[in-house]
Amino acid sequence: MKFRDKLAAIKATTAKVWALTTPFFSSEEKWKARGLLAAIVLLNLGAVYMLVQINEWNRLFYDALEKRDQPVFWAQLLRFTWLAFGYIVIAVYKFYLTQLLEMRWRAWMTTHYLQRWLSGQAFYRMELARFSNASATPDNPDQRIQEDLNLFTTYSISLSMGLLNALVTLASFVGILWALSGGFAFSVGGSSYEIAGFMVWAAVAYCVVGTIITHYIGRPQIALNFKQQRYEADFRHHMVRVREYSEAIALDKGEQVERQHLDRRFGAVLANYLRLIRAQKNLIWFTNFFGQAAVVFPFIVAAPRFFAGAIQLGELMQIASAFSQVQDSLAWFVDNYSSLAAWRATTDRLTSFEESVAAQAQAQRPEVVEGADGLSAQELSLALPSGALLLSGLSAQVAPGDSVLVKGPSGSGKSTLFRAFAGIWPFARGKVEIPADTMCIPQNPYFPDGSLRNALAYPEPADRYSEEDLHRALDEALLPQLASRLDDEDAWSQKLSGGERQRLALARVFLKQPAWVLADEATSALDGPAEKTLYERLTAMVRRKGGALVSIAHRPALDAFHRRRWELHQLPAGSQAAYALREA
Repeated sequence: MKFRDKLAAIKATTAKVWALTTPFFSSEEKWKARGLLAAIVLLNLGAVYMLVQINEWNRLFYDALEKRDQPVFWAQLLRFTWLAFGYIVIAVYKFYLTQLLEMRWRAWMTTHYLQRWLSGQAFYRMELARFSNASATPDNPDQRIQEDLNLFTTYSISLSMGLLNALVTLASFVGILWALSGGFAFSVGGSSYEIAGFMVWAAVAYCVVGTIITHYIGRPQIALNFKQQRYEADFRHHMVRVREYSEAIALDKGEQVERQHLDRRFGAVLANYLRLIRAQKNLIWFTNFFGQAAVVFPFIVAAPRFFAGAIQLGELMQIASAFSQVQDSLAWFVDNYSSLAAWRATTDRLTSFEESVAAQAQAQRPEVVEGADGLSAQELSLALPSGALLLSGLSAQVAPGDSVLVKGPSGSGKSTLFRAFAGIWPFARGKVEIPADTMCIPQNPYFPDGSLRNALAYPEPADRYSEEDLHRALDEALLPQLASRLDDEDAWSQKLSGGERQRLALARVFLKQPAWVLADEATSALDGPAEKTLYERLTAMVRRKGGALVSIAHRPALDAFHRRRWELHQLPAGSQAAYALREA
């Protein structure tokens, strides 16, 4: 990679970090955030000051030992007690305030990301986009919010404070080392030369060489860390799916297949992790050699002056201590390369998540007008996430008092049309008008884990409805046996049978009494008599409320509950769209 390309990559990374960092420190919590940050910076400066004092103490203490000066020895031990106590107090509060800032930053970013992810159905659109040709769609957004945000805030604070500490330490000790190291005299071609502050230049040369070698050995870790987080999230996500669909998998005797899927995903985790630890092993070989050599390097360089009597033991120990501080500061990049690689990978993952959310907010979508007098579509075209066109130029209307049954072969786009009428399908063009008092019943209704009353009232709070209302809704949905379990907490999506889940979804409709209902195979798991009873009650409710009912169903028995019938017909090969909607 050319220098210009490297510089461009550094600028791009810096811009990403800046874009992720500044919102919190400019938010409604900016004064608390800036105050905590300022306190942490001051404590870091205080810690460096204590190190300078301890470095000076080294000279006085070892000189006292060399001279066998007992009064100075005990005085310096007492001084060290106070220095050590001060350093401990600073270290404790630096840790506490750093953790507090990390927690506040993570909490703010998590709230911010959840709000953006759940706004405008971005979470739904991002999942759909994964099946399209969009290559930039991020994987596992839940993992990015839960884990990557935590890693980003932790690494950002620890690395930035570590860099600040290194710079301040360098500024504090480089003068000390320069004054103590003296000059290095040598002759070339009969001419004498002297390098002032030789120990400083030795430390700089030592660390520059170490930094360059570290970068070339450790840079594969950036990509490997990015992949590791993705593979770990994929493995965890599949285990969650096995838990959610445990009954279906057990009935299908699919344990062996799921084990193969999990083994393959975990195999990817292990294979990438093995590559990562090999890369880390190569880096650790060098960094440990680099660190161990740094212990004796200042003694080797300063030894001739000590044995010549130019410096005392205390000065030699002070030189070694100062060199160690300067070398540690200059070697910050070497010591933190693995953390920098993980931080860079986390930054890239969060940036791609931000870009995807922003793309969903700006993506072209159909015009949706809420609060209309009726349900209508005007010049509506529907496509699959892959881009294949299902319907083109559809115009249809449902007026108050209507009841429409949508039929068609499987895969013809009935559910896609349902989603478009609900105003959530993004791969569409045209205009959709939706009445305000509209409620949808999807094929697979969602029930949050927790109490049954919360599952029934979702997404509204259960305390909005009286016990009488909740009991009445369950009775109307043919679920009177659940009335005594309203306060039971369970995973209702897994606890209830398919028919019970559909009836609970209908109970939610009877509880809220909407005027307009869109039902997608809402009774497909029910027996004939139960389906007839529930549709009688459903149609009576929408008529009483002055609305309409639109249903997707295959059973002929439901024809009796609908005045109109729309059918999706497949068009000949070569047509602009795959299907057309006709009223039968």
